[in-house]
Parts: sequence; structure tokens; C-alpha cells
Amino acid sequence: MTAEEIKTYIRCVPDFPKEGINFYDITTLVKNVEAFRRSVDMMAEMLIEKDITSFVGPESRGFIFASALSYKLGKELVLVRKPGKLPSTTISVSFDLEYGKDVLEIHEDAINETSRVVIVDDLLATGGTAQGTGRLVEELGGSIAGYLFLIELEELKGAEALSPYPVWSVLKMPG
Repeated sequence: MTAEEIKTYIRCVPDFPKEGINFYDITTLVKNVEAFRRSVDMMAEMLIEKDITSFVGPESRGFIFASALSYKLGKELVLVRKPGKLPSTTISVSFDLEYGKDVLEIHEDAINETSRVVIVDDLLATGGTAQGTGRLVEELGGSIAGYLFLIELEELKGAEALSPYPVWSVLKMPG
């Protein structure tokens, strides 16, 4: 299955969560075993030679791909969650989204100075969630090896916002 074929399993929902936003729904992709498996395989292929210790997945769709990659490549999995969802001591970050603001948290002991992470999410739009997650990683002393996405909305220039770190994406789509 090619990247173009994988695109056919992603549903575009116009004007969600608000008018003017196109929401790329991956539930239709993960429902199809072959499309989901091939998506994860393509993401993993981009990282085979990379020096990494961990995958960091922001809530909630980042969990899907980061956990699959963690299993496939035998690396640690670190979850970044909405406030009040993690049971131990956390640090938090506030950041802007393309349609509002958000806050994420990470356990204080999830990352350390030996951590070399790839931050994984389903979609890169303006880069707010990824940037916020990266700030959490760096605040705990970890280093960012790069950012990995299934979908990149090129028109929104999120990859530029994540510079100077490498950004990898399987699918390039319009904003």
C-alpha cells in the first residue's frame, strides 16, 4: 500500500471543530488493519537508523502512533497528557493551537539527560502541540532527535515552527 492509497482512508471533516478548520479524521484509517499497519511501518522506516531512546506521544492521537512505534522499534514510550490526568508529579506547558489554547503535562521523571526522543503525533498543522511537547522534553533535560507525523498540512508551515529539528511525515496534505 502506497502513501497515496493510505490517504484514501483518512476522512476530511470540514468546519470541525469550528468553521474554517478541516479536521483530518484518522479513525477511518486505524479501523482498517492493513492501512494502519502500513502507516506505522512507513513511519518506522523513517527512523530505523536514528539514535533514539524514546517516543513521546501527546494526548490523544499521538498515543496511537507513538505506542505502535515503541512496540515495533523497542523504544520507551512517554505519554504527554491533558492537565490532571497523570498521577504523579508533573510539569506543564501552555501553548497556542490553530483554533485556541491548550495545556499539556508530563511526569517529572519521564525524561532525563540521557533521553533522545522523537515526538510523534498524527498530524502537524501549525506546530503548537509539537512545540509545547518539545518544551516539556527539553525542560526535563532530554534532547529532541526529531518530530514524526502521519500527516503534515504543508500550507500551515508547522515544520518551519519546529526548526531546527528534523520533521518527518508520511503524508503531505493541504491545510
